[in-house]
Amino acid sequence: MTKKKGIFDVQITQPPIQLNSKEKIRQDITIEQALSVVLRQLEASGCRERTLYDYDKIVHYFIRDTKVTYLMDISNDVIYSWLEKMEVKNSTKLTRLKSFKAFLSRCLDNGWFNNKFWRSVNVRVDTEIKEGATDEDVNFILSLLDYTKFLDLRNAVAILMMYRCGLRIGTLARMKESHVNLEDKKLELDGEVMKNHKGLVLPIDEQMAYLIDVLMKQNKMIRTEYKELNEYLFITIKGTRTNNSITSNSIQRCLRKYTLKYGLKNINPHALRRGFAKNLYTKSNDLLLVSKALGHNDLSVTTKYLHTELTDVADKLRKFL
Repeated sequence: MTKKKGIFDVQITQPPIQLNSKEKIRQDITIEQALSVVLRQLEASGCRERTLYDYDKIVHYFIRDTKVTYLMDISNDVIYSWLEKMEVKNSTKLTRLKSFKAFLSRCLDNGWFNNKFWRSVNVRVDTEIKEGATDEDVNFILSLLDYTKFLDLRNAVAILMMYRCGLRIGTLARMKESHVNLEDKKLELDGEVMKNHKGLVLPIDEQMAYLIDVLMKQNKMIRTEYKELNEYLFITIKGTRTNNSITSNSIQRCLRKYTLKYGLKNINPHALRRGFAKNLYTKSNDLLLVSKALGHNDLSVTTKYLHTELTDVADKLRKFL
């Protein structure tokens, strides 16, 4: 049979069809998955709500800004690139970096990394000497408050507790009236209200005991009026707790208003607590005592709080030579 010429000769100008090979599915863990596990572990260990919030927020900042999905794709270059993109102060960058490093360390503990490659990543920040509140600062603001008004009375007690007892604003928000022993003039704090989850007993003076007693009687009337059943020592004008969210505290907002209204700079929770630490250190020369009173687990944190100068340390050590 004769083959007909050209009948099987195909004329084609299009290239051969390219078949898409199936995309390889990655088996390693994503950052989101790792974060979910870490947050559950922290919650189970009794970690405070604010710490969980910070972990979640900072890690999601990283995912959003870098577009990195998988844990294994995180590198020092990626972290540095993330830091460079931030339009914030170096001190804020350092805070975020510390939180992200803490998350990575948790990932290392879970066996998802083989080494601490991020150890060398850092942000240079000039040390800022933060002033603590003084007796003059505190006496001035207390003289401006009207103790016949509930909010001013509440805020005065809060200011005194931070300045004379060194308590954190978060501790105040969690305190119950049962933590106050008016008969023995003591604050008997348990681990539930303390950041380090360790109990602490602190003395209070006659003036503070009197003001707390008046505050608790007023609290009872307000809770009855608004049918609130909580036992918090510090409440709002409607009888609810003072921190209605992780980052919002009504006492702190009031102090901010005082600062703006009266031109004050050292009437804030950190300045008041730092003022307590400096006063106690000046009177006792006992760094360990100050550290225990502040509820610190590490003496290095206390020295940063006090900004203890090298010459000051040398002078104190000279007494033991």
